[in-house]
Amino acid sequence: MSDAPEIDNDLINDPFKTRCALLVSVLALVLAVASLGGSNAAKEATMENILAANAYNFYQAKNQRQTAYKIAADDLELQLKGGRVPTEARQAAEKKLADYQKNIARYESEPETGEGKKELMQKAKAHENRRDEALDRDPWFDYAEALLQIGIVLTSVAIITGRRTFFNVSAVLGTVGVLSTLNGYLLFV
Repeated sequence: MSDAPEIDNDLINDPFKTRCALLVSVLALVLAVASLGGSNAAKEATMENILAANAYNFYQAKNQRQTAYKIAADDLELQLKGGRVPTEARQAAEKKLADYQKNIARYESEPETGEGKKELMQKAKAHENRRDEALDRDPWFDYAEALLQIGIVLTSVAIITGRRTFFNVSAVLGTVGVLSTLNGYLLFV
């Protein structure tokens, strides 16, 4: 006597049950891919949202520092124009004003480091765009997962009952699930 499991000859000889088994396998495979895509889209949306918030926070910090320099420069400019700065200190005050204005300009745009307000705003917008794209992809994976799971259940019912209607409905749901998965990755709709 062999311990090998017995093979159900009815399953092997019945083309309908074979097609059902193959459909379940394909739907399960696509379900795994859709689940992975949905998980990655959710993670990407969260990460990009954090990066956008960080860029906006850095932008605000630069803006506050720039505003402080603008106030100091305006005050010093008024003192210089009003003649309230003694002649011996005038050169030092003008140098300080030039330094303030240089810092104001540097906070506005600093292409060499990418940390000026202009560059930070561009980074934040890029992170927002990537976040929004991930959020656009995520529901398609959810739809795909639901459709594929229902398709698998209906195919199982088709195997048990032998009714082709369940198989046909599951094939349609599976096809829509596959298309939803593809759309989750490619966003053609």
